[in-house]
Amino acid sequence: QVQLQESGGGLVQAGGSLRLSCAASGRTFSRNTMGWFRQAPGKEREFVASITWSGANTFDEDSVKGRFTLSRDNAENTVYLQMNSLKPDDTAVYYCAARSALNSNPYNSAASYPYWGQGTQVTVSS
Repeated sequence: QVQLQESGGGLVQAGGSLRLSCAASGRTFSRNTMGWFRQAPGKEREFVASITWSGANTFDEDSVKGRFTLSRDNAENTVYLQMNSLKPDDTAVYYCAARSALNSNPYNSAASYPYWGQGTQVTVSS
């Protein structure tokens, strides 16, 4: 089992920045691929970004690439999502997720992640 806890959400003005953290415990964190997803009211959960155990990143090209960066500290069992140039459209609950590094499904497949955090609210005002 892997337990995940997100933090760092809040209210920010458009153009501002936030850094989300996801602290993991349980099964060996460094061997997991970590993903971030978000869900806005009335919308389906969507992929934001993922990072492999070696630090390779994948981003949703259309919505966040160039504004968000992702990093991980395996010693601290934590993943960080740095969000810059935030827009009102980024408003959502952001979820951290984990899956085995051996999982070969597409990184943007929410169903491929068996472990999820409770989510943290990000609100961007215009």
